[in-house]
Amino acid sequence: MSAEWELPPHGLSQEELEAWNAQLKDIGEEYQGLMQDLLSRIAPSEAADSVYSDMRESFEAGAQALMQNPTLLWQTQSRLLQDQWLLWQQGMRAMAGEQVSPLVTPEKGDRRFKDAAWTQEPHYMAIMQQYLLFSQMVDELVDSLSGLDETHQRNLAFYARQVVNAMSPTNFVSTNPEVMRRTLETKGQNLVDGLERLREDLANSAEGINVRMTDRSAFGVGENIAVTPGAVVYENELMQLIQYTPTTEKTYKTPLLVVPPWINKYYVLDLREDNSMMKWLVDQGHSVFLISWRNPGPEQSDITWADYMQLGPITAMEAIEQACGEKSVNILSYCVGGTLTASTVAYLTSTRRGRKVKSVTYMATLQDFRDPGDIGVFLNERAVDGIEDSMQQKGYLDGRSMAYTFNLLRENDLFWSFYINNYLKGETPAAFDLLYWNTDGTNLTAGTHPWYLRHMYLQNKLVEPGGIELDGVKIDLRKVSTPSYFVSTKEDHIAKWNSTYYGALLPKGSSTFVLGGSGHIAGIVNPPHKQKYGYWTNDKLPESHEAWLESATFNEGSWWPHWQAWITENGYADPDPKKMVAARKPGEGDLTVIEPAPGRYVKTTIPEVLGEITE
Repeated sequence: MSAEWELPPHGLSQEELEAWNAQLKDIGEEYQGLMQDLLSRIAPSEAADSVYSDMRESFEAGAQALMQNPTLLWQTQSRLLQDQWLLWQQGMRAMAGEQVSPLVTPEKGDRRFKDAAWTQEPHYMAIMQQYLLFSQMVDELVDSLSGLDETHQRNLAFYARQVVNAMSPTNFVSTNPEVMRRTLETKGQNLVDGLERLREDLANSAEGINVRMTDRSAFGVGENIAVTPGAVVYENELMQLIQYTPTTEKTYKTPLLVVPPWINKYYVLDLREDNSMMKWLVDQGHSVFLISWRNPGPEQSDITWADYMQLGPITAMEAIEQACGEKSVNILSYCVGGTLTASTVAYLTSTRRGRKVKSVTYMATLQDFRDPGDIGVFLNERAVDGIEDSMQQKGYLDGRSMAYTFNLLRENDLFWSFYINNYLKGETPAAFDLLYWNTDGTNLTAGTHPWYLRHMYLQNKLVEPGGIELDGVKIDLRKVSTPSYFVSTKEDHIAKWNSTYYGALLPKGSSTFVLGGSGHIAGIVNPPHKQKYGYWTNDKLPESHEAWLESATFNEGSWWPHWQAWITENGYADPDPKKMVAARKPGEGDLTVIEPAPGRYVKTTIPEVLGEITE
């Protein structure tokens, strides 16, 4: 945050001058306190240091590539001079009273410059254009560099984007018209409040700054989110198994097991009644069981990927058999929960238990990690070594660090917009359930996370026959005969569909691929009644994702009913839907109710796990 800002207008009364002086004093004290907090946290971790080193190397590689291309260097310099000349001409015309149009305008969807001052006041319009022309030039320059390998090109583009977006005039007090108006209106109280909030957020961060995105006091897990009725019917050291209360008199014979990711909490699938996937599944007549993962701490440091498999889906299937007497299940999985499920199904296949899973659904799931997207910028051998060293010392990776990293993948929407509103304008974030979930993170175990990053992201071993060994068993996704349903989303920046598609080509059993609109969350959690986004279908699975989309059919609305038709019409939910069984209620089988849903595990926060003082 810039400590400089314009002085208040002249002609103030003595009382107003004293009020300004008092605010300046408060701002100075808050700023000094912030600097002390930052200095106490300045030593980077091994993982952060590797990222900084990679950033330096990327910029050095870009500079060397530019110096080796004198024509591109000359063109860039000429363009800078031309842009400055055009801006100067425009400024002169505006000063003469002429109505001028901007030389460059923000891209569609860029909400940073929505204030009228950016186009109506010559001073701010010049600042905006100077920045946008520079931003545009940097993007095109990075794209034009030759001689860089694919990794350096990707990393340079990402780091350059981060630097350019951090330099946006909207991020500084004196060059943001909205902030300047607020500062004058409140006599600087917005800056006092913002600095105080920044210090609070910094204290609740692991690495970087986890900006407060929502009013956390407005939500309670099990109170107004994660409220679909049910009960915990089984638990172990790693997960609780929730059985949801049926809402139909009859249910399909084969139970449905939901395997969510453990990098986040499961209730993104059960936020509100009108968008809860869990409630919708129950209402369709499924006997729904869901794994609620524990938020791990140092005591769980040794838990491995194989432990997640054994104590998670495999144990859950055994518990479901006790609860309702069924030896097989359908599995619905999401994100890294889907990657775990894929390795579980392959493991069961290799140990001749593949029939325990009648069908498997993968939502936004990477199995083939050929293109991990921007997250790959943070993942190279040196970075993973740093993460591993740090996690071995503590036994876990603080989930707040992971959240900060993911927010940087969409920095303007998930970081800088909140930075401006919270710290410069001094506003209190609005109540938003999805952002509450996004800030309610989980830790990752030392025995699992580095292994996952190395074997999946770096080495892409899951797609290799025998590339992954779990509990002494080499697995092979190509041997899986379980019918599979893959759904990805077109704008997903976490599990990019041009990689997830190739997972559908791996199993030897029947495979269906569907592409939804929107992104990683909105495209998956897309209830039918909202009639949003749409989805593409194609009965064929050509060798490339481009060929699949070229011949795919677009359908309006949600993909959920398409999935429901797939699992019922193919007999996976019930061989004979006309002979559905009586609805199964939690506690009626051999498993007794432990506690009401959503259970203790999902309510446990990172500060509670780590023994920190909570607010």
